[in-house]
Amino acid sequence: MNISKAALMTGLTAKTLRYYESIGLIPEPERGENGYRHYSETLIRRILFIKNARKAGFNLDECHELLALHDNEYRTSAEVKALTLAKIADIEQRVAHMQVMLESLRSLADQCHGDSKPECPIMEALGGRNDPPPARK
Repeated sequence: MNISKAALMTGLTAKTLRYYESIGLIPEPERGENGYRHYSETLIRRILFIKNARKAGFNLDECHELLALHDNEYRTSAEVKALTLAKIADIEQRVAHMQVMLESLRSLADQCHGDSKPECPIMEALGGRNDPPPARK
């Protein structure tokens, strides 16, 4: 199938498919006599694997690692699990950081009167005049 059909089937854009090809995430598809890329079922499955890995939170480098494991008949599930556990730890750390940011913003919003006056603790904190308040507990 051509790139537009492959994009439609995978839910990705043609630009994304060309990008994945350019960074070596997917192999260069065979080309027909007309020079158009031809995506095989095997290649479509690989693209869907990448799409699902991305949806699960893996970045492109991690997708490279997962694909290398996928292609390695001697891989162990322990290797795959280790990558997954590392991703879980990364996500948990980012969620904790986002929670701190959320609480800091809530605290700023609580301090702002939200009236017609120009004075605003949010603007002052963002401008560096005051340190943002600590997160509420």
